[in-house]
Amino acid sequence: MTTAPVAGDASAEIPQFPHPRAAACPFDPSPELRGLARWGPLTRVRSWGDTTPWVVTSHAEQKALLSDPRLSADFSHPGFPSPVDHSGGEHGATDLSFVGMDDPEHARLRRMVSGAFTIKRIEAMRPVVQQMVDDFITRMLAGPKPADLVQALALPVPSLVISELLGVPYDDHAFFQTNSKVLVSAVATPQERQAAHGNLNGYLDQLLDAKLTEPGDDLLSSLGKQIHAGELTRRQAVAMGVLLLLGGHETTANMITLGTLLLLEHPDQLARVRDTDDPKVIASAVEELLRYLSVVHLGRRRTALEDIEIAGRTIRAGEGVILLGELANRDPSVFPNPDRLDIARDARSHQAFGSGTHHCLGQPLARMELQVVYPTLLRRIPTLRLATDLDQVPFKYDAVIYGVHELPVTWYPFSLRACAAAARPGPPARRRCPRASS
Repeated sequence: MTTAPVAGDASAEIPQFPHPRAAACPFDPSPELRGLARWGPLTRVRSWGDTTPWVVTSHAEQKALLSDPRLSADFSHPGFPSPVDHSGGEHGATDLSFVGMDDPEHARLRRMVSGAFTIKRIEAMRPVVQQMVDDFITRMLAGPKPADLVQALALPVPSLVISELLGVPYDDHAFFQTNSKVLVSAVATPQERQAAHGNLNGYLDQLLDAKLTEPGDDLLSSLGKQIHAGELTRRQAVAMGVLLLLGGHETTANMITLGTLLLLEHPDQLARVRDTDDPKVIASAVEELLRYLSVVHLGRRRTALEDIEIAGRTIRAGEGVILLGELANRDPSVFPNPDRLDIARDARSHQAFGSGTHHCLGQPLARMELQVVYPTLLRRIPTLRLATDLDQVPFKYDAVIYGVHELPVTWYPFSLRACAAAARPGPPARRRCPRASS
């Protein structure tokens, strides 16, 4: 193992971060990113503003640090790292929400909305989500070919679900999707992000007015009650609403399209998802897709509140830390042959949703939506295929959340011959992707 570069050492070659995925291998971490692991579980990188935060590459160290109260999620710390340019002074839609706070305030605010995302409540929604998915697929089948899976299915499903949970009119989906896209862009200017942030804040603030006057059975109304009770400020309620609206559709939409595309590239795995009636097989497939794709590919960010000794390194108080789930999910000590897609693998220990006190609140909802969408889409359109070459698909190299900007798909006419052809899985896709040298 090579000694990690040290900040402040002029002779040290500190690698840049982040790195876009290689165009030839869009489902894999870039060779440069993989190369960070050669320095060991932790290494320095050079990021925005010439900062040199630590990057954590291994599964064990990431899991330990995400549960360590000596790491802070508070954006206001001077050493808090960012993979995008925040020189305009704002970190985005989550400044006043619990995601950017530490316990006990984080836990207090999180409890106000966590009841809506329990496994029991989410499972009760499954029939409703199933009907939504079927309806959107029916519309897609009735429309022209090729169809853009992003606009026809991947964005509408989670957008409609989170709209109903929050009490947001789905008719406004184009507005909040457009502004959300700016907030998760890695290339938008600080001014563009601030404008999008302001647009969503103003929108949610107006909706909150209505909920305070005429509450309904939704999350915004619940937050309004917390305002009346003096447990929540209006600004906090708006920020939490923006966070839930943004997080409730962006990540899942990208997983739907990227996961479908990955399965189309692995017809043997696709056939197993399409042809099974065992919900455990579907659940296992979803976990493996979450592991393999790791759409939150720029990592989770923290600042050390005090010195932390880990893996032979010392993270000093005030230093930034970026925890790369994309690399943790390819850690061969946890996932043997990690670059192989295997939906039969037990991938439940992946870090796609993070871990510790800040683990993703909406993960039960995301899992359920994916468990419904993948098999339903593949069964109802058994001849589904990509309508262009893979190298023509516009991947989101320019976004904080990885995915595709559009996914043109088509299908053969429904016939016994077409179904028989679709039922014969071809060999698994084999791509020679560049690997980092050891």
